[in-house]
Amino acid sequence: MTVPLAALLGAGTASGLLMVVWSLSRWDNEPGGSPGASCLSRLVPARRPVDRRRLALCLAMGVAVGVVTRWPVAAALSAAGAWMLPQIIGPDRDHARRIARIEAIATWTEALRDNLSGAAGLEQAITASAIEAPEPIREEVTRLAVRLHRSWRAPDALRALATELADPTADLVVAGLVTAARGNAGQLGDVLGELSASARAKVASRQRIAAARKRNRTSARVIVGATVAMAGLLAVLNRGYLTPFDTAAGQLALLAAGGCFAAAFAWLGRLMRDRDTARVLADVTAPADTEAVTT
Repeated sequence: MTVPLAALLGAGTASGLLMVVWSLSRWDNEPGGSPGASCLSRLVPARRPVDRRRLALCLAMGVAVGVVTRWPVAAALSAAGAWMLPQIIGPDRDHARRIARIEAIATWTEALRDNLSGAAGLEQAITASAIEAPEPIREEVTRLAVRLHRSWRAPDALRALATELADPTADLVVAGLVTAARGNAGQLGDVLGELSASARAKVASRQRIAAARKRNRTSARVIVGATVAMAGLLAVLNRGYLTPFDTAAGQLALLAAGGCFAAAFAWLGRLMRDRDTARVLADVTAPADTEAVTT
């Protein structure tokens, strides 16, 4: 197999595999998509717009491996691994963002509870709390205050806040505030205090879970590093040992081995995924005119 042909086969296989994942991810994100598309969401936790630079780097990785090894399956596996492995063996930045947001919600809830004693009402307390809202939720709380200033009904503005935050802890706080806004404000301060304490306890619990997950990430790093190092050393020092993979049967064997690794890492990624996603207000939509509020 010539080098140009190997590069062409590697690029085509890698790009085809990534395009399939990309198209299924977009289908899963489209409103009214097929229920069967939700199966992909169990394996691919990220539901963000595709990073084109990252996609290009993964394709480049696949082409490079295809040129060096002349194995189309290795090119496809390398591109897929470059796309998926950073979420498993890399730092858990999503966890840090979630923790910061929960802590911010707890701090804002405490500030709101304290403001209720000196404010004329709930709306005034919310407006006062927006001045020094924690950074992770400052933009959302500021928009809430602006909406109230523009004569939005308090329940509608609070539902818009819940939609923007999209957090189970925030849903509990918003549910209590909506109840208070409808005239049932008795013991609201005590309720907010309990919700804040619950959020703090959730942060502590998540920190303990994250500490346990670090061991899984370390194990995954060791497995990936040892596998890549062994393959690289064999390719450099004893190329003849890898000669059977030049055949079609060898490529099928490599595909089977790569599939086992992919299934294992997908399972590991599912174990490390945050499952605390049940929202109280998940089915409550914001009003139709909840356009972005500039501040």
